[in-house]
Amino acid sequence: MDALELTRALVALETPTGSEQPAIDLLDGVLRGAGYRTVRQPVSPGRDNLYAYRERPELVFSTHVDTVPPHLPLSEDADAIRGRGSCDAKGLAAAMVAASERLAAGGERRIGLLFVVGEENGSDGAMAAANLAPRGRFLINGEPTENRLSVGQKGTLRVDLTASGRAAHSAYPEEGSSAIAALLDTIQRIRELPLPRDPLLGQSTLNLGLIAGGVAPNVIPPSASAQLLVRTVELTDRLKGAIRERLAPGVGVAFPVELPFHKAGGAPPGWDTTVVSYASDLPFLAPWGEGYQLGPGTIRVAHTADEHILKADLLRGVDLYVRLATDLLAREAP
Repeated sequence: MDALELTRALVALETPTGSEQPAIDLLDGVLRGAGYRTVRQPVSPGRDNLYAYRERPELVFSTHVDTVPPHLPLSEDADAIRGRGSCDAKGLAAAMVAASERLAAGGERRIGLLFVVGEENGSDGAMAAANLAPRGRFLINGEPTENRLSVGQKGTLRVDLTASGRAAHSAYPEEGSSAIAALLDTIQRIRELPLPRDPLLGQSTLNLGLIAGGVAPNVIPPSASAQLLVRTVELTDRLKGAIRERLAPGVGVAFPVELPFHKAGGAPPGWDTTVVSYASDLPFLAPWGEGYQLGPGTIRVAHTADEHILKADLLRGVDLYVRLATDLLAREAP
């Protein structure tokens, strides 16, 4: 199985979240042609997860096939394959297929391949995959970790603030109530919160990403809103309580999106390990066994106009997937 050629074929397809089916169709045909049993799992109308295996899996490779917009067409030079999804995460999907084939050629056929939709917007594919079977003891999730074995990732907590005030002419501020002022007071109090640190995952961080409000410079603003994102390293009940305690009058809060943090059980000996600050499907795939994260490419070019994957890194990723699967499967079953 040629990992570079399969990467080219996948990157050439436009598959933003919600329209992933062309990539699922391509992989389904490739894997059935190679002798895998394939299972299509409906996630929403016109969108399927794909699960493939030969024998009952002990270890499953998994990654996502959806991408962020806008689409970047396939291009290539001597060193790299470029285009949307090249490193996040279609090149990784191709590397996993190639690794599974190499393991099978060596006699190890207890490998599954799980390709999911929706990772870039809510992980609905990974959550649906909890109902698939059979599962094994280990899952290797594909994200661009620069070919280092990730043993942990931070979670995320979105914080939505909504402020209500009373409109008035700005010449008579005593007749109104500024929603923006209340919102800014609340944001400042939240920014002053001490955020937790974890020995493995590091420091929790906060980003003020969106803010809006007001009508005109000469009107006391009757409404305002903001969205913040916290990269979390522990359970969030205490943080949510602290945020609620710091709301100014007229300000409400909601926590509409939360992705849990993840810590692996421990890396096999001899691996170069790291932790990542970005979120992925991995926490939602916990029912699939002991989870690790590994992949060629760097997250620093994912979602950018320069998204690419170096060919040498992709081919080394195939080697590392084979090595990690071999190391994990060498562990005695409990």
